[in-house]
Amino acid sequence: MARYLTRNRLRRIYKWGGFPVSHDRKLKTDEYDSLHISLEDLPRTTVITNGQYILIEGVDDDHPYVAKVTKLIESDKKKKALVQWFARVGEVPPNKLKLLGREPHPQEIFYYEGPTCEDEIDVESILNTVQVHQSLLDDVHSDGDDSDEFLPSVKELRSSSDEEEEPQEEEEEEEEEFCARLDSDDEIVAKKSKRGAAAPRTPRSARKSQASMRTPRKTPVKKATPTTPRTPRHATPSIPSRSLPARQPGSALEEARARLHVSSVPESLPCREQEFQDIYNFVESKVMDGTGGCMYISGVPGTGKTATVHEVIRSLQRASDADDVPAFNFIEINGMKMTDPHQAYVQILQKLTGQKATPDHAAALLEKRFSHAGPKKESTVLLVDELDLLWTRKQNVMYNLFDWPTRRHGRLVVLTIANTMDLPERIMINRVASRLGLTRMSFQPYSFKQLQQIIMSRLNKVKAFEEDALQLVSRKVAALSGDARRCLDICRRATEICEHTSLDPGAPGLVGMSHVMQALDEMFSSAYVTAIRCASVQEQLFLRSVLMEFRRLGLEEATFQQVLVQHQALCRVEGLQPPSVSEALAACQRLGACRLLLLEPSRLGVLQRVRLNVSQDDVLYALKAE
Repeated sequence: MARYLTRNRLRRIYKWGGFPVSHDRKLKTDEYDSLHISLEDLPRTTVITNGQYILIEGVDDDHPYVAKVTKLIESDKKKKALVQWFARVGEVPPNKLKLLGREPHPQEIFYYEGPTCEDEIDVESILNTVQVHQSLLDDVHSDGDDSDEFLPSVKELRSSSDEEEEPQEEEEEEEEEFCARLDSDDEIVAKKSKRGAAAPRTPRSARKSQASMRTPRKTPVKKATPTTPRTPRHATPSIPSRSLPARQPGSALEEARARLHVSSVPESLPCREQEFQDIYNFVESKVMDGTGGCMYISGVPGTGKTATVHEVIRSLQRASDADDVPAFNFIEINGMKMTDPHQAYVQILQKLTGQKATPDHAAALLEKRFSHAGPKKESTVLLVDELDLLWTRKQNVMYNLFDWPTRRHGRLVVLTIANTMDLPERIMINRVASRLGLTRMSFQPYSFKQLQQIIMSRLNKVKAFEEDALQLVSRKVAALSGDARRCLDICRRATEICEHTSLDPGAPGLVGMSHVMQALDEMFSSAYVTAIRCASVQEQLFLRSVLMEFRRLGLEEATFQQVLVQHQALCRVEGLQPPSVSEALAACQRLGACRLLLLEPSRLGVLQRVRLNVSQDDVLYALKAE
């Protein structure tokens, strides 16, 4: 039962000793060497340093907790300490104490490490320092003095059955055993405990000598046959290191092929200087002012939207490291990588706080975070790629993403990316479009001069292409779609063709017109392109109707009924007889059998969903050739 003192108690004063010895910029914490504890109106001061043993407030005056200080830190103007817990004899269950094979000392403590106890405490819960006497197990047994006790390790406090089944493994373990006595002259005042009174782990002996003190089994244990080893409980996946360093490019063509890869990060982004500056100014102003806002970025695929935003974030992070811009958090989500639009809440919360939750719980936590002010709250920049895939019937996901930046204490900057310029007017209801605002930016397709400049900047003085070859591939791609990624893929394929057809592998030469033409034929003359060219007139018109409907919706998926309306209107424009529903459905089924379309496997008929199984560039190229 707790003891209640009637005399007045003196208030403790906690102060850091000296200045911080280190600062963690990421965690926003300062580390100190020592902590000074003094009593009000008394000159005595207790100094606590790293490695000292301390007493922490327990359930009552007679049972404080024992711990060892490992680090003294200050976070958000709160003094905290990282500790290693120890369990007293009274905290260990009696049935576990019997496994020691001896009578423990009343003041003996045991090393404790449990998942239910946090190692971070407030320094206001520290009562005083305590003396802990340590000695090795060998010294305890050799001296034969009863006053010397030892502290079993964590592995000693486990079941004896595991010990008997693994005698060889126990003989190989060499662990230090500690003797711990508690000596404290100061009065311990009981307060509210900040450490859960969880039971420690079951001890297990790590010495064969301890096992020999128990009564042996009547039946000897058979030696276990070797089996498949178990996977460790806390196994950490790792990538094996290279036995040899990565091979360097052996020729100019190999180096050019590596630089022209889509995943290669260029030194600069040419032809997007104005868009870069506009996005940079928008995000920088919001972060500097501590406000929120939304920007909608649109453009056809391959026009550098995502790459430009990433370059803006990298520039802002460098400015933040130089203390030119306040620190901020950057989070990126992609609608293409989610199975459900509501998973956006889960990903944002996990990347922002590291916490996992259900979509509904995550939405509630994010709502609370962006609606209330917090001490030293940093701005958050959220990049939402493939915005059109977050569309739902009620559009609540889009509404929340665009509404949080408008909150007074939100400090959220949302950058959204989609392929359709007028997507807000097409699929968004009024309350969602109004939250998005009118801050919009459109990325135009690259011209052939811009594509040529992009390739030259990536090559960076690596002579691998003829000028006419670069101009040819740039004009071909610019006339079709202006997709820079398609242009880079064609150039990489041209370098492979040049390397394979060269008579001298050591000096393959430059990529010429013939190599580029062959790469273009392979890119745009695939089996899909051939199938489109060999399709009937109605099937080609149906593919054109699919593209028109995709552009109208701003999505890459539509129902057969929606495509049928476009198909019949297109037939009237071409002066052809519009097909019936059954005829159009048969044409759609034939295109699905050729794998040019992906059809929903159901019997919905006109309500089945339709998607393209080939790129839109291939369809346009095949239809233009006709």
